[in-house]
Amino acid sequence: MKTLTILRHAKSGWDVQVERDFDRPINKRGARGAELIGQWLKRQKLPVDRIIASPAVRVTETLDIFQPAADLDGLEPHWDRRIYLASAATLIDVIRDTGKNAEHLLISGHNPGLEDLILMLVPESADDELRAKVEEKLPTSALARLELDIADWHDLDTNSARFKGFIRPRDLDPALAPAMDND
Repeated sequence: MKTLTILRHAKSGWDVQVERDFDRPINKRGARGAELIGQWLKRQKLPVDRIIASPAVRVTETLDIFQPAADLDGLEPHWDRRIYLASAATLIDVIRDTGKNAEHLLISGHNPGLEDLILMLVPESADDELRAKVEEKLPTSALARLELDIADWHDLDTNSARFKGFIRPRDLDPALAPAMDND
């Protein structure tokens, strides 16, 4: 049994001028969302023993806030450039490369790849409310927790996961609802 935690980066600061999208930072609202989601993970006592992440600035800044809040600051992320703006198929390859060692893997990156990854891994079901929320949108700082009946990440396949949890910043603080600005 493996668990896969999927964390989208925090809200980006579009008002900051950067030469490359890769260098875009998170904004104040994003920092608050990352902290709330980290605190939620800690309260739930959900284990994470390995982190793989995009090295883009908005992901590194998200993890800089999320990890201490989640009590995961002793875990050094493995930065993988392939995650930056990756498709779901590429993300599956990245996860498969993890091997056997990690039981509870967290991947942090970008949309639309992460949203597509969840929808690719969790089979459609008429009564799956969490999948329906992700179909609607995987907002910034949202965290999905999936469970898989595999012994090795190399065996990861589509339609093989089930939801164990899904949380968005707005679920923890209504002031972070998308009505404030474009999420």
